[in-house]
Amino acid sequence: MAIKYQFNKTSLQQLEKQLKVRERALPTIKNKESALRIEVKKAKIEVERLDQLLEDKIVHYDKMIALWSEFNSRLVSVDDVSLSVRKIAGVKIPVLNKIEFSIAPYSLFNAPHWFPEGIELVKSLAQVGIERELVDQKLNLLEHARKKTTQKVNLFEKVQIPGYQDAILKIKRFMEDEENLSKSAQKIVKTRQEEEVEP
Repeated sequence: MAIKYQFNKTSLQQLEKQLKVRERALPTIKNKESALRIEVKKAKIEVERLDQLLEDKIVHYDKMIALWSEFNSRLVSVDDVSLSVRKIAGVKIPVLNKIEFSIAPYSLFNAPHWFPEGIELVKSLAQVGIERELVDQKLNLLEHARKKTTQKVNLFEKVQIPGYQDAILKIKRFMEDEENLSKSAQKIVKTRQEEEVEP
């Protein structure tokens, strides 16, 4: 990114102002990046935990696989998933509040005795699946924000701040050279005038 500037005091002041803004913002952006990195790590651990929990629940009830053919899958349905939004390092993240299930009426006398347990199992599997999906969504949002923040840190650290410093240095050197030339020219004019006065 080329920084546009002119060789004058106004441009110098504007560049110095822009440099100060970036130097003040950089620590905050680095802290945000660090916080996001920690949250991404936590979210990855949570995804792994929920995957393992889901697998454990499925394996635990694998021995009942023959019984599931009797189970009516329309007995349990998800009515509503209540979410709220929470900010983590400036990133809006969905948070699961409550899942509402509805259970279709069935005959306790005609249905197998394990149906209530089966209903609870389906509800817990659905709960873990929904939680897993939300944590995955949270992970994606945090990862995206972390990448953007890292890009901004790199832009400030490696491109903009050095670019502004270099431009400021060039303007200062130019202005010093201009001032030195002006002083030299004044000395030459003064010397010539003195020589003309002394015949």
